Amino acid sequence: MAEKRKGRKRREEDDLLPKKEVKEKPLKTEYEVAKWLRSNLQTKKTKFLNHNVEYFTGSKAVDALLESNFAKTVKGKPPLFSKREEVVWFLNDMLRHNFFHRAKKIPVSEQELKAKLSKKKEKKVEDDKKKEEENAESSQAEGKKPESETEQQQKKKYKIRLDMHYEQVFKDNLDAYVWIYEHKPLYYWICGALIVLGTIGICLFPLWPLSFRLCVQYLSIAAAGFLVLIILLTLFRLVIFSILWLLTVGRLQFWLFPNLTEDVGFFASFWPIYQYTLVPKAGDKAKKKEKEKNSDDERDSDKNESSKEKDNENSESESEDKSQEKQDGSETESESSSQQSQTGKDFEIVDKEDAEDDKKSS
Repeated sequence: MAEKRKGRKRREEDDLLPKKEVKEKPLKTEYEVAKWLRSNLQTKKTKFLNHNVEYFTGSKAVDALLESNFAKTVKGKPPLFSKREEVVWFLNDMLRHNFFHRAKKIPVSEQELKAKLSKKKEKKVEDDKKKEEENAESSQAEGKKPESETEQQQKKKYKIRLDMHYEQVFKDNLDAYVWIYEHKPLYYWICGALIVLGTIGICLFPLWPLSFRLCVQYLSIAAAGFLVLIILLTLFRLVIFSILWLLTVGRLQFWLFPNLTEDVGFFASFWPIYQYTLVPKAGDKAKKKEKEKNSDDERDSDKNESSKEKDNENSESESEDKSQEKQDGSETESESSSQQSQTGKDFEIVDKEDAEDDKKSS
């Protein structure tokens, strides 16, 4: 009796506990729509909880599905969507089936950006500002109107970070929806199957025929020999470099296969075959510097002489112009005097009575 009572109490407690909801499996049409959206819908990349993710806006997804073949009759099949509300309901079901989740956009302030930016990025920002100033100056020189601050702010793209939204419901607005579903193409499955078959084949190596096992043995020996050859080459090139460096007191730096230990391709690591550099002495460096200084002084002197010659030529041309102007002025004065002298009388004394008579007669 006591056991029966305990069993009844357990059943009653289980009935009081909230039952777990059984998750519905997504439909084939949902997978088809998800594949189409992943390949055709425009997405943006950002960070979400320190992870690089891709997101899209809800209204753009609805517009894209209404313009797609899912909203048209294809081969006699009725369209999957006929209204905008049906698309919203369908995408809400996809959200419940964890194809994507809703997130809220939080604009990043300039102070947060400055705190995160490093010195290199700050230099890039300064360079961009200088370019903008130069463009504004050039536009002013050309007569174009410079852009106002409001227009420049509109052109700037504000950075946004995402955070989890408490209401996981699809809505036809500009909210962000982060993709969880990733379509795996066919070659992923083929490569996975080949890897599984390869591991099984390696495990069954003792059952291989004798000829195959001999081939594998020879190939493994050849690979090991190649690795040993590369190690010996690195040691040999180091010995040659050190010997020549000591003999030339650090002036000659000679390397065999200089790219052998560099992060390059297989064939590029064996080319060039050798490379050397000659380091000049301290006296040679001083001589080179003196030669460079002398050459610079000669260039400066030549420039000064050429500038002086140009100044002299300009002064001579100005003096010639002034002399020509003086000659022209003297010629005009002589012409006026000659015109007056042709009459034979530069001036004449006349009585008042004669002048009055002349006026009356005229």
